[in-house]
Amino acid sequence: MLPILLTVAALVAPAPAPKPATNTKCPVMGDKVDPKKSPKVVVRGQEYFLCCGGCKAKLEKDPDKYLNKDGTPKNAK
Repeated sequence: MLPILLTVAALVAPAPAPKPATNTKCPVMGDKVDPKKSPKVVVRGQEYFLCCGGCKAKLEKDPDKYLNKDGTPKNAK
């Protein structure tokens, strides 16, 4: 009975809030982003600003191509 209750509790527990985006360039295209207007995506618990909506699918599909292991964009200075 206890394992079932723990499983149910894990399923209904809210997910932790993602870390807020801090990048100034799109991780995919490298274009400047505007924190007030740019679309965002959450990957591995971290938000990222994007230059356009088309970059969302690319980043979600292959995050290792665009992000370092620590989550920083590979094109960040």
